[in-house]
Amino acid sequence: MRQRPAETTVAAAGDSAGQAQAVWMESGPDTVEEHLAVDEALLAEAHEGARAETVVRTWMAHAPVVVVGSSSRIDEEVDRGACDSLGVRIVRRPSGGATVVLGPGCLMWSVVVPHPAGAPAIEQIHADMLGPLRGALAAAVAAEGFTVERRGSSDLVILRDGNPLKVSGNALRVRRHGVLYHGTLLDDFDIGLVGRVLRHPPREPDYRARRPHGEFLTNLGLGRAVLEGIVRRAFAATATLTDWPRDRVARLVSERYAADDWTNRL
Repeated sequence: MRQRPAETTVAAAGDSAGQAQAVWMESGPDTVEEHLAVDEALLAEAHEGARAETVVRTWMAHAPVVVVGSSSRIDEEVDRGACDSLGVRIVRRPSGGATVVLGPGCLMWSVVVPHPAGAPAIEQIHADMLGPLRGALAAAVAAEGFTVERRGSSDLVILRDGNPLKVSGNALRVRRHGVLYHGTLLDDFDIGLVGRVLRHPPREPDYRARRPHGEFLTNLGLGRAVLEGIVRRAFAATATLTDWPRDRVARLVSERYAADDWTNRL
């Protein structure tokens, strides 16, 4: 397996030797479409060599929204009629993976890493991203007697009476010289809504064991500020970034994320 170059390794909190500086993005846009565009714009900058630091950020949707993967077929994964009746919009993200539902109580986290010497293998990326986050999250819930584990290709679960319940689902997009890794952290989310607007996924990890959404997902209940601190510590994001590529984001929103032909292409 090809290893990540030492100068761009993202390590767990407290293990920052040899890694590129990670910055915490404090400001950002307002809409879901803009946030998806920010992730893609930052990835493009990393790939093009215009951004040398790792960018770490979090955000939360103001209202429920369905976000399908870049290759998801909407009608296989989403109940459009339920979305229409509940007023839940559907958008499409730049990364792969299955459809998710976002909204208040579901914290989104993103990490964009430049790789001047070339991006590592997929499994190494999963390990580099989920290892630090799992460790920081495990430390936060240890007092509650919960264990945090990675399951499937990119899920984080807590074990409750030996039962793995999903608290984080994640996806990635890889370019030659940059990686975008982003996903969910369920904290105080309306999990019942997921079963109302999403069908049972056409593909699932073995550990799900055909459980419906309501029996498979759970909330962490830590609070947004605590979760943001966990993400920031996990990736040693000590410096801050207060701006973002506004022109590029506006163009991506217009041409892609707010465009029906992008959302409904599959």
